[in-house]
Amino acid sequence: MSFIAYVILIALTGIVVGALARLALPGRDPMSLGQTMLIGIGGSLAAGLLADVVFPRGYGFPIAVLFATVIVYFVRRSRGGSLSDPGRPPPGR
Repeated sequence: MSFIAYVILIALTGIVVGALARLALPGRDPMSLGQTMLIGIGGSLAAGLLADVVFPRGYGFPIAVLFATVIVYFVRRSRGGSLSDPGRPPPGR
């Protein structure tokens, strides 16, 4: 597989995992598509590291969504929100 195809595959997987993570928590999350993709990629990376050490093959995707959901929760908390209330987005320039 070429490098460009690999990067596109990582981006698409990040979008899917990030979108599922955002759907797992109630309430709106004012994030762009790029932020959603980065959260999905970060959750997939952390889940991949854990899944290779602890779990047998085949559990990577659900664990990736779980890790990305935790990341979305921490992003929401950093913006002053809670589990049910996403808080206010930071003021624009």
